[in-house]
Amino acid sequence: MEIGIIGLPKSGKTTLFNALTRGKAETAAYAAAGPTPNLGMAKVPDSRLQALAAMFQPKRTIQAEVRYVDIAAPPRGSGKGDGLSGQFLAHLSGVDALIHAVRAFEDESIPHIEGSIDPERDIAVIDLELAFSDLAIIARRLERLTDSLKGARSPERETLLGEQALLARIRADLEKEVPVCQQGLSADETKAIVNYQFLTAKPQLVVLNLSEEQLPQAASYEAELHARYHRPQLEIAALCAKLEMELAQLSDAEAEELGSAWGLKEPGLERIIGLSYRLLGLISFFTTASGEVKAWTIAKGATALKAAGKIHSDMEKGFIRAEVVAYDELAKCGSLAEARRRGLLRLEGKSYTVQDGDVITFLFNV
Repeated sequence: MEIGIIGLPKSGKTTLFNALTRGKAETAAYAAAGPTPNLGMAKVPDSRLQALAAMFQPKRTIQAEVRYVDIAAPPRGSGKGDGLSGQFLAHLSGVDALIHAVRAFEDESIPHIEGSIDPERDIAVIDLELAFSDLAIIARRLERLTDSLKGARSPERETLLGEQALLARIRADLEKEVPVCQQGLSADETKAIVNYQFLTAKPQLVVLNLSEEQLPQAASYEAELHARYHRPQLEIAALCAKLEMELAQLSDAEAEELGSAWGLKEPGLERIIGLSYRLLGLISFFTTASGEVKAWTIAKGATALKAAGKIHSDMEKGFIRAEVVAYDELAKCGSLAEARRRGLLRLEGKSYTVQDGDVITFLFNV
């Protein structure tokens, strides 16, 4: 899973990046550092994985990972219709989802580029830039389609006309400020445009960046934004990126103590990853082979065959069957042997739908 972090200059998005990745990227100067992104990985916290490690005593315990891409802020003047430059667009197009860092904190030493704090205005500015970028992509493709249609014959002509009509409809809605994710496209239409990597089609997590003094009102800030921006593929969270960055540099015990003092129910990293999984429709399954206990991320609804391919293509090609036990049942049993004795270890075929928390051993023949 790869997630791009976007936002206006001085919104605190690089601070958020550091909080999520335990990184130490420069925050003060990065707004003017140019289009090269900061890259970082975050381990996905999962208490189930730790419990499995205690049960199996493996040589290695391997967490799932999320890759974060901190995209340099668009230059001043964004939202005026120019769209994102090719360099910004290149870094954004390949990500699975977007985190939009939105400034809500006051700090006289860090003046807002617009001179005032207004989260709804800033959200609108970035949303417009994403829409302008999608419109630019559509304009270029429609121009090429027009040229291609001049010499096209059936059935190629019908295919091109269908694509042209779909893009024209998407463009019309974008011009009405309706993002692609809200346009009610069918499954076939969504599949047809996937290679365009439209930015307004990507799931988005809006993170309202608060000051430490605003933290007691975090829930009310979230509720206000939820009421204003209720739409598919959108989640909202409010946190203090500065505090979360400080917590990320501490030991787990120190971070828990300080977080409790601030009234935090869970670390920002866990909250953001949980919301990201929900946005993208992802679940986790576990394997316990070869001296390793490992967590894997897969799309909800994926089959055992696809899960095997996630580990290695040879497993998918030579798939025989999967031995499956639910994590909760295994935890109650205390061992695979006891789960087998109780009849809780099941044999499943290629079409089995993997469930969140499944512990799976794949049998295959190469």
